[in-house]
Amino acid sequence: MRDYNGLMTAHSLKSDFFYDLPPELIAQHPVNPRSASRLLHVAADLADLGMRDLPSRLWPEDLLVFNDTRVIRARLYGHKDSGGRIQLLVERVLDEREILAQVGASKTPKPGSRLRIADADFTMLTREDDLFRLRYEGEGAVLDFIERAGQLPLPPYIRHAPDSEDDERYQTVFARERGAVAAPTAGLHFDETLLAAIRDRGIRTATLTLHVGAGTFQPMRVEKLAEHRMHAERYVISEALCEAVRETRARGGRIVAVGTTVTRALESAADADGTLRPGAGETSIFITPGYRFRIVQALLTNFHLPESTLMMLVCAFGGYERLMAAYRHAVAQRYRFFSYGDAMLIEPEAAQAPGATSTAVP
Repeated sequence: MRDYNGLMTAHSLKSDFFYDLPPELIAQHPVNPRSASRLLHVAADLADLGMRDLPSRLWPEDLLVFNDTRVIRARLYGHKDSGGRIQLLVERVLDEREILAQVGASKTPKPGSRLRIADADFTMLTREDDLFRLRYEGEGAVLDFIERAGQLPLPPYIRHAPDSEDDERYQTVFARERGAVAAPTAGLHFDETLLAAIRDRGIRTATLTLHVGAGTFQPMRVEKLAEHRMHAERYVISEALCEAVRETRARGGRIVAVGTTVTRALESAADADGTLRPGAGETSIFITPGYRFRIVQALLTNFHLPESTLMMLVCAFGGYERLMAAYRHAVAQRYRFFSYGDAMLIEPEAAQAPGATSTAVP
């Protein structure tokens, strides 16, 4: 077993983050209502709770930060000029005409070729690493076309075709800004009843935007963590959020990130001294054990795939041995896993001082 109390080294391995998960624990449908999910509280001890217990586990001075991104209907089906079938998974809408997408076809289309999707054409422009840049040749904006002609891009471990339930439940109740191709799943547990209970306790809330990319589901292709490079995702931090963070710290509260997407955005927008800066940017931060958190002081998150970068992030936050033990407990107690699954509230083993030195992989 590798020592994860120190910094990540070139010898840290993906396989160190493996755990056994029975397939039947992978949630295929959400619970009803949203706040009926279970909650594993990882603090000094493990506590088996429900999401409705969350307000009592937070401090009245805390600030909950949500991701208000909205999932677009990013999966598109069509055919090439030759008649061969093709599938697009939009990674990013670049502007009103162009997109970056994963392309699935028996033979990859060449630059300049045309693809027919529903009632519109796309022109293949260039390849950019694993993605392809395409130009929309139809009427109106490409994002509006995607929303009309596409399909909700459920994760690959959800086996049913998206239906009307997914159209509602694979969005958070506070989703506003269109652009994600996967939901910020920690936010899926919140409904108006739970949000009202949070407000009644005096806990404040704020939002940021990080458009989750399809790369969040791509497995690591290398064994050594030091050789992995993350996909980039866009985020926006408002001045209002920065002010809320300053006020929360002044009154002795904690910054509670609702999800790993919020965590990555907050940590990417923080200066070395822990000051959160407003603005738009891109993050490819890879948070692994040894990273010193600058902003986030508690984390609400779902259960993540074995050997995934998100598994590494939660181990960085809560401690490697403690989080691996928590996952074993969750399996034994039959928690529901992944996007439509249950949640965990993680508190670090010791208070993390904002402004500590970062050791994230660049």
